[in-house]
Parts: sequence; structure tokens; C-alpha cells
Amino acid sequence: MKVLVTGIGLTSALGNLYQSWEKILQGKSAIRLHRPFAELPLLPLALINSGPIELPWLIRQVVGTTVKSSGLTVPLPECGVVIGSSRGYQGMLEVWAKKHFFQDCKQDDLEKDYGSFVNLLPHQPAIFAASQIGARGTVLAPMAACATGIWAIARGFELIKTGQCQRVIVGAVESPITPLSIGGFKKMGALARTGAYPFDRYREGLVLGEGAAILVLESPELARQRRAKIFGQIRGFALTNDASYGTKPEVSGKGARLAIAQCLARSGLAPEDIDYIHAHGTATELNDRYEANLIQEVFPLKVAVSSTKGATGHTLGASGALGAVFCLMAIAHQVLPPCVGLNDPEFDLDLVRCARRSRVDNILCLSFGFGGQNAALVLSKV
Repeated sequence: MKVLVTGIGLTSALGNLYQSWEKILQGKSAIRLHRPFAELPLLPLALINSGPIELPWLIRQVVGTTVKSSGLTVPLPECGVVIGSSRGYQGMLEVWAKKHFFQDCKQDDLEKDYGSFVNLLPHQPAIFAASQIGARGTVLAPMAACATGIWAIARGFELIKTGQCQRVIVGAVESPITPLSIGGFKKMGALARTGAYPFDRYREGLVLGEGAAILVLESPELARQRRAKIFGQIRGFALTNDASYGTKPEVSGKGARLAIAQCLARSGLAPEDIDYIHAHGTATELNDRYEANLIQEVFPLKVAVSSTKGATGHTLGASGALGAVFCLMAIAHQVLPPCVGLNDPEFDLDLVRCARRSRVDNILCLSFGFGGQNAALVLSKV
């Protein structure tokens, strides 16, 4: 049974779905120098507004846009919900912690605010989205670092394949620009100084970005009954873990190769059937070299490759979901998005430098997360 995509919504620092797509095709980037926190220096960031966005606003906006694009109306009581986030309400939790542990706060106030703390736990974005659409069925909240977005889509795919649901809203949301996130990545030496340049010889590191992407998945029967618009299909996925290092992939790439091999096998495809790879492409020294070597080994025929993080920034847990939506747009328009920020390629890959007209039937979307989490997803034309 096919799993069809009947609705898509996206918000990034470039704008809504169609604004983001058009700007990427034009080679534009949302990355600018900002200083959202007085205690931290000026940094390149991809902000939706002038300051860090609040996650509830972002969820409400992108879920609403997605439902509208699908032609559905709320409430949707039978709809499953799988919404993930690697940071969740971390920004709001940092404010909460600063108030209660670094300022003069009475014990009574701490006890009164315990309920607000519970409402900021990692599963709450999924609950918030379920409440927004009136869902009363399965609600899942996966968290797998930067592989979260693809993992969420995969879980929704399984719910439909196993007959547990006929319709599922899936995706990921992220508002990662917080003092703790910036401080952590800076301590690791992973942050760029001026911008994000995936696969470039002079890349500097990643740039944090805000964003969310949500899809409506449906069984063919349900989509046919309501004559839904079809954006494409989720053909197959695979998830593996290196179980090796906390902040870098296992050097041999064994786990990532296995994820790609399993994903292709489950999709009924061979490497030569893939028309384009939406790479993780973080613009860090280690990730880009690791991923380039992996692609060269598995796809010797030089499949077209690009990363959109030079335009949107790295939206962490939401990045795989954004990538999946951009893949669906590539299928719909038969055009490959460029690797924005790439000036001097270091690797012998068929890197898309400018928007490229091409036949696009099958796309492989990749995500790699801390803890050695490898996620691969194939999206196809129906």
C-alpha cells in the first residue's frame, strides 16, 4: 500500500513554503548577522523574525497552513499526530530556569510554577499540535537530534502501513536559538563565523536556523474518497545508529551505509534509480567530508546532490522535515534546488550550483544526528 502526501506546510527564515522555495531557487539565503542575546557576540543566524521565535506560534502557524493545503478542515478526531523536535521548548525552559535558579525567587513561587515547567517538556509540541486540530488518536513525539524530522515522517508512514491510522500529520518544529544552544555549539567549535557554505572548500561550520515543516500523510483509499491533491508519496525509510560517539559519526560510515541500503531495498529501488539526494550538508568540516565520502561510495554514477542549509540555516531536529518538503517541491516542479552558499566545491560530487531542470522521480533525503543517528527517506512521484 502506498503512503501518499496530501498536504504540506513549511515556515523558515526565508518565509512560507512558496517564498522559501522561490528564494532557494534564486540562490538567496536568510542568514544574517544577529545578536539576540546581549551576553553573546554577534553571530550569523537564520531568524524568522528580528528575535528568537516562540515555538507555540510556529507550531500553530505551520500546522494551520498544512491543514489548509490539504483541503481538510478541523476538527480531525481520527487523525494521528507525529510531531518531533530536538530542542522543544528549550528556549522557554532557559528563561524559566534563569528566573527560578539565578534570580531571587521564593519557594512558593517555584511550587506555583511547577505546572508551567511540565508544560514545557519535550512531548508538548506534539500535544499542542494534536489539540490544535482536535485529534483524539495516536500522538507521538519522537526526538532523535538532527534526525528527528525524518524519524517523525517514518513513524507516520508506519502508522498508515500497519493500519493503525488512515491519516497522520507528521513533521518537526524547531526554535533552537537560545543561549545554551549557541554556547554548546560554540564550545564544540561547530559554529560558523560568517555564513553556511555546504561542501565548500572554505566552509566554516553550521549556522542555527528556525523552522518547521509538516506533512499530511494518507492511505490511498482515504485520499481517493475525498479526491485529495497528491504531492507525492513516501516510498521507504531506514533508521540506524552507530552507537559509537556522542557528537560525531562513526568513521567507517557502516551505519549510514546500512541505512541507505535498507531504505533503497524497502523502496524497491537501486542506487541508479535515485535522481537527486537532498544531503544533510551542515557545512561543518567533519560532516561534509563524511557525507561526501558516503555518497561517492554508494552512488558511483554521480547522482545530483545539494543541501539547502546554506539558505535556511541548520534547523536541527526540523531539518529533515524541511528537506522532505523541499524534495516534494522538486518532484512537483521537476527542478533541483541549488546548494546555496557553495562557491568552491571540495568534493568530486555532482553538486547542484544553480537551480537545475531535471527529471525527478525518486529522491533520497538524508539526516545525521548526534549520537550517530542515521536517517534515510525516499520520496517519489506518484
